Amino acid sequence: MKMTRLLPFLFAVTAFAALPFMSEAGAAEKSQSPHMAPTMSPTMSPVERKAIEDIVRDYILKNPEVVILSIQTMQARDKQAAQEKAKASLVKFRPDLLNDPASPVGANLKGDVTIVEFYDYRCGYCKRVFPDVMKVLNEDKNIRYVFKEFPILGPESITASKAALAAWNTDKGKYQAFHTAMMNAKGGLPESRVMRIAAETGYDVRALKKAMSDPRVQAQIEKNYAIAQALDINGTPAFIIGDEIIRGAVDIGTLRQLVAKARGS
Repeated sequence: MKMTRLLPFLFAVTAFAALPFMSEAGAAEKSQSPHMAPTMSPTMSPVERKAIEDIVRDYILKNPEVVILSIQTMQARDKQAAQEKAKASLVKFRPDLLNDPASPVGANLKGDVTIVEFYDYRCGYCKRVFPDVMKVLNEDKNIRYVFKEFPILGPESITASKAALAAWNTDKGKYQAFHTAMMNAKGGLPESRVMRIAAETGYDVRALKKAMSDPRVQAQIEKNYAIAQALDINGTPAFIIGDEIIRGAVDIGTLRQLVAKARGS
């Protein structure tokens, strides 16, 4: 935990541990103003401050579990707040997640359940889960699939994402073949290799490179970044299925269960 997150806790411990030391002064203040809580005097002398610091240090050393408990409580509170914020963002950005015309779409375009995936072509976990994703789509012909480019692993990832979006804008009919080839590609993805894969899947490389420079491509990637941040998605892969946000790779059984849950809600 960062020190800035720990400071409020240390201040609270300071106040708690220092109460006996301040009780006499607090009592005097309270007698003058019964509605005011005792406070630490801004004119505290160095001796008084040193005494309080010694009390705090002694208390923490004798009760280290208090520090651990406080940190765990703070982390749980932060996690709960992040989850609530992500759920609210899911409602806010649902139209952009499901029906953004700039995002590639596959499988059954009229499916009753939509899976949205945020991925990076250089992500090993994305490549590992890809066969299971495809198996679920082949098994269940009533799923709609939305592709969200989320290049977070460096310049090659950005180039690959731009090429994929350009491929979608250039010829949607060949996009799935290109996407599959990119997911199956092992190792690095420099532009020369990406263009070779594009050519092998039927794209005109010169036209594709021109389409990659279209400002709309970069704008789409930046939009995906913003949505991912709002949903507390910091890595790949990540899936949106119904009302669930799944961060990280999942097995085929979990994918099936999430689809069934989304279909039943």
